[in-house]
Amino acid sequence: MKKAVIVGGGIAGMTAGIYLQKAGIQTEIFEKNPVLGGQCMGWKREGYTIDNCVHWLTGTRRGSGLHELWREIGVLGDEVELYEKEMFFSSKWNGQVLTFWRDLERTRRELLALSPEDEKEIHKLMDYVKMAETMEVPVEKPMDAMNPLDFVKLGMSMKDMGKVMKEYGNMDMEELAMRFRHPLIRRAITDYMPKKYQAYAFLVSYGTVTGGNGDIPKGGSRAMSQRIADKYKAYGGAVHTRAAVERVLLKNKSAEGILLEDGKRVDADYVVCACDTDYTFRVLLPGRYMPETLRKQYAEREKYPVNSGFQIAYAVEGVFPELTGTRVFSCREMQAGSRMIESMSVQSYDYEPDFAPEGKMILQSNFCQSEEDYRYWENLYSDKTSYEARKRETAQEAMERVEEEYPFLKGKIRILDVWTPMAYVHYCNAYQGAYMSFVTAKGAKNITTPGKIKGLDNVLLASQWLMGPGGLPTAAAMGKFAAWRILKAL
Repeated sequence: MKKAVIVGGGIAGMTAGIYLQKAGIQTEIFEKNPVLGGQCMGWKREGYTIDNCVHWLTGTRRGSGLHELWREIGVLGDEVELYEKEMFFSSKWNGQVLTFWRDLERTRRELLALSPEDEKEIHKLMDYVKMAETMEVPVEKPMDAMNPLDFVKLGMSMKDMGKVMKEYGNMDMEELAMRFRHPLIRRAITDYMPKKYQAYAFLVSYGTVTGGNGDIPKGGSRAMSQRIADKYKAYGGAVHTRAAVERVLLKNKSAEGILLEDGKRVDADYVVCACDTDYTFRVLLPGRYMPETLRKQYAEREKYPVNSGFQIAYAVEGVFPELTGTRVFSCREMQAGSRMIESMSVQSYDYEPDFAPEGKMILQSNFCQSEEDYRYWENLYSDKTSYEARKRETAQEAMERVEEEYPFLKGKIRILDVWTPMAYVHYCNAYQGAYMSFVTAKGAKNITTPGKIKGLDNVLLASQWLMGPGGLPTAAAMGKFAAWRILKAL
């Protein structure tokens, strides 16, 4: 029986393992952390559950290849209840509130009532969001293995996305915002995503929710990862946690296996590197093997930036329905990372009553962090005392602004946990603390990196970093593709 070792027990690694086990390939997953899941994770604090990942899961609508993939690996199923998001997010500025609802027509009406002078652009945006609902993540086989008929089928399955890309594909979020006259609409559009993100990403994200394709599996990130792990084990896969890998063992143009940090050697016919690609080619493999497409993206930081987050979880005494959803509001100026900010968000997890003790709730704030912000935290990290003090100080300032925005929380809210981009570096070896992959800036070419490595015939890549903007669907697809390549070669 052929054997594959998989480095990394995140979504990509577990997905690869499931497909290989189903096909009769013996696999073992080696994960440096105590549990599987990678960045799709949650943890307990004082009886509360903090969710690190799933704000919505693309692929919850039946009928798509991605939906079937989620069912095959155990994420979705008839027994898995879904929470249907009522709203995408709301934005408050100068006393006015604008909400992007799941009900697209409700949003259209709200926008028109707010700003009749923007009628033309409002109708255009809403109409194109409707078109963006057809967006599909290709999961049948790698794009570099597709034939002309495959591309025709893919194009037909989401034919309206071509129109979306033609209209919004060469524009960033700031340019999209400036199409509108009303300051709240401008503010709302740039509240949710960084200004240099490509505008179509906003339409696709919102269209995922309005199209009923972005619900949340009950139990959140940790439960989702656990279901995948259980499925993998049920197929006979072996799991090794607290098992960090030192390097891939190479001989000539092949891998013989892996060497663990504890000195143990594990032989295998195939090695799947299902981890951060910067870490893969900086630690596990010689850098000369990095594909040119990846090398280009790491080199051109302006064209392919990454983002992370400074995040805070709050414990709240009481349950407040008026906080449901994700809410962005203007606040007193404060420093978050290297920059001064004048707005912030809170997200409620009240849809998961088990995430907090009875009669209480959990809120979280996420301040988007740029590469400059990452360097700020990285510099502090060398002095743990200063680093921890600044974390707490920033979190305290943020909580004060939450209390100012929601006075009824005064005395009923406290800081539960705080984490910076360095947490993702420490736990997941994440490049610059990023929890998704490269963002393609305006004018830059979208790049997809095949999961095969030139010069190594039995080492595969399975990582969200192979196709921007990354995330859970990309991770799962790349895991499946790594298995597909191994099975195709047999």
